[in-house]
Amino acid sequence: MDDPDSLALARAQWRWRGKDRPAFAQAPKQGQISVWDFPRPPELVRDKREIVVHWGVTLVARTCGAWAVRETSHPPTFYIPMADVKDALLRPARRGSFCEWKGPALYWDLLDGERCLHRVAWSYPQPLAGAQPLADCIAFYAHHLDCTVDGAKVVPQSGGFYGGWITPDLSGPFKGEPNSSDW
Repeated sequence: MDDPDSLALARAQWRWRGKDRPAFAQAPKQGQISVWDFPRPPELVRDKREIVVHWGVTLVARTCGAWAVRETSHPPTFYIPMADVKDALLRPARRGSFCEWKGPALYWDLLDGERCLHRVAWSYPQPLAGAQPLADCIAFYAHHLDCTVDGAKVVPQSGGFYGGWITPDLSGPFKGEPNSSDW
């Protein structure tokens, strides 16, 4: 999607951009933030909380320097610096995708002996303008992994495509849930 017109059309499709909450948004409880207050285009925020990813008993990643990508209606996606990931467990997967905000994505498998999780992670080695801090980072789907943010167990964002991590400090509803395709 190198065509500027196609990129502009893809970016223009989003109605909700964090400037106001829809009537169906849940009111945040004390200590929570609403994902409906996150902007679009998404913001990249350095997150100093401890992020840990385990695959069973195998430690995959641990950092206190992740980038949280916060986008309207989505729980944050945490991008972990590759220096904080056991890269010997990673193998490039086939096929990629394209994000109108971050650019071309590469997918990764996790391998540990006979075990393999296909397309469980992704990265943006050549991100679009505004997403450059993600160039040396990787994000993980939490569906088949044990992920925590400052000790809080992560609930994976619904749907097979989205990779956000739901933690107790967030209020939704979240993109990917049933009937969310139009927002």
